[in-house]
Amino acid sequence: MMMTRRRRLGRMYAFCIAMAVLARPPRASAQQQTEPSQQTAQQPSGLFQLGQSQLEQAPSELARSEQAQQGQQQQPAAAHGAATSGQTSSDQKPGDANNSQATNQGGLPSKDRLFYTLPNFLTVENSAQTPPLSAGQKFKITLRSSFDYVQYPWYAALAGISQAENSEPGYGQGAQGYAKRFGQEFADGTIENFMVNAVVPSLLHTDPRYYQLGKGGFWHRTEYALSRLVITRTDAGNHMFNFAEIGGSAAAAAISTYSYHPQADKNLANTASVWGTQMGYDALSIFAKEFWPDIRRKIKKKHSGDQD
Repeated sequence: MMMTRRRRLGRMYAFCIAMAVLARPPRASAQQQTEPSQQTAQQPSGLFQLGQSQLEQAPSELARSEQAQQGQQQQPAAAHGAATSGQTSSDQKPGDANNSQATNQGGLPSKDRLFYTLPNFLTVENSAQTPPLSAGQKFKITLRSSFDYVQYPWYAALAGISQAENSEPGYGQGAQGYAKRFGQEFADGTIENFMVNAVVPSLLHTDPRYYQLGKGGFWHRTEYALSRLVITRTDAGNHMFNFAEIGGSAAAAAISTYSYHPQADKNLANTASVWGTQMGYDALSIFAKEFWPDIRRKIKKKHSGDQD
């Protein structure tokens, strides 16, 4: 059973590594790197000469008259801007999930999905300082991602693989065995999501979000991503050991194994196997979260280029 879980994770690791390699930007040639710097170095002198000639030609009386006209125009413009901003803030509903969530979570994309399918609601891109999540927000986002419509075919596929490999034979085969495996996969993932992203972070005041590094080489970013399994942020912005990931997933594995797994599999070895599998899935998820924005930008750039 442990070998079947390892083979399943191995296939997923190979897929994510292939996607990350595709996301690596191409190297620029030496000529391309030197040309922008030469152009930048030539620009200040031309701008300085243009500005100097304009200042010499502008009469002082005309400059004073233009300043007076600008002062008169700024007053109605400021009043119009205040009215517009007040109207915009009043039109936004406090309970709007697409607006308030992105604002309260420091620009977290409320509809972002890994490979346009899997929920990616707990990732922050290009943001070093974000407001902390409340306990209610942690549970709300976890609930939303755990019961997202994509999760159902995802767990259905995992259950099919498990049945094909006859993992945990106590479930048997046929439709009944498949239904039990589907329920087990769904319950395992949901319990682990809540323990790692909501319950333990709320108790210890830690941040369950993944903060993308977004810069550096492939191996440097990979090392950073995998280190988030053991290092996490607190709500105050500090760093600490990731008890939510390590302890939360271990507790979820123990709860699921000794609650509804087959009687023959209610042992420490199967608990360790379930915990290792969940940690492997989380490592894959973090790895994909680090490089997915690069892949998404490449896809959009290629799509816009094809339209042009």
